[in-house]
Amino acid sequence: MTQQLRSCLGVFAMLVVVTGVAYPALVTTVAQLAFPRQSGGSLLQRDGRAVGSALLGQPFAAPGHFWSRPSATAPHPYNGASSAGSNLAATNPVLADAVAERVRALRAVDPGNTAPVPVDLVTASGSGLDPHISPGAAEYQVARVARARGLAPGQVRALVADHTEARVLGLIGEPRVNVLTLNLALDELR
Repeated sequence: MTQQLRSCLGVFAMLVVVTGVAYPALVTTVAQLAFPRQSGGSLLQRDGRAVGSALLGQPFAAPGHFWSRPSATAPHPYNGASSAGSNLAATNPVLADAVAERVRALRAVDPGNTAPVPVDLVTASGSGLDPHISPGAAEYQVARVARARGLAPGQVRALVADHTEARVLGLIGEPRVNVLTLNLALDELR
């Protein structure tokens, strides 16, 4: 019996070292060498300090910034430790009320904008952390941002075009705009 126990403990110790230490160390080293930016969290720097990650959405409320998709994470919006969607069905009255309130808020800050509100400005993504909006959602906000910053709408529109990412390999996903990188570029125009 003690011989079997000793063998089991030996195998267990070996598996802990291989799968719990050696393999993670190898994968981490390869990732840091092959993809240093991504393995570090795709952090964006300004003046030597991290201002966010290109992979996680964050809230923007100033009229001179483009606004992100709403977040469904709890207990705080855009909480990277709590990635989750709202799990509310399209027919759920709570979701309908939240969307209606978001539409009212968007209309209140830009009353002259009579265009339909893009769905990604009033609904959270599946993760609740999406850093992107559609080009249509960015276009919806161009006039407000240009007015707040005293810029020509064409200048802001060109900046949006410069920050629009295409489909991966021309096939996968949809065109999208990273809100943080766009806002950082806007801030550099000052």
